[in-house]
This record gives sequence, structure tokens and C-alpha cells, in this order.
Amino acid sequence: MTDSREIRLIEEDNGWSAVDVGTSVVSQGETRQQALEVLDEAVSLYTDDEGTAIGDEVAFLEDHGIDPAKVTDPRDLPDFMQ
Repeated sequence: MTDSREIRLIEEDNGWSAVDVGTSVVSQGETRQQALEVLDEAVSLYTDDEGTAIGDEVAFLEDHGIDPAKVTDPRDLPDFMQ
């Protein structure tokens, strides 16, 4: 049995947005292909090895050596969490 993913593509004036419905991860690109490639990378960073979405962002930050209490500006977070 194959796992399935629902992805929505949205055409905008300046390119494309791609949304992974299961994880709510969103990406953008100038082309559909670019938006999908960026989405695949973002989803892989946002999920664990089994493809399960990161449920506890605080624990995730701590696991990666980031003290959540010291993050006062979202721009200080890794790019994929902004």
C-alpha cells in the first residue's frame, strides 16, 4: 500500500505556491516544478524519518540546540520554521 499526500498548487501573479495539506507546509516558486521541489525539501525538514509532522516545536528546537526562550524574533529561527 502506498502512502498518499494531498498537495495544492495555487497560481499567483508572481509564481506558484504549493501547500502540503497534511503538514500545512507551504512553499513558493517561480514555476510549478520549483514550488513542488521546494515543498518536498521543506516537508522533509519539517517531518521526522517516518514522515510524521513535528508536533512539539519547542522540543524540536531543544533537540537541535536552540533555546526557545532566547528566540524573540522569528527571523532567528531556522528558515524552514519561519
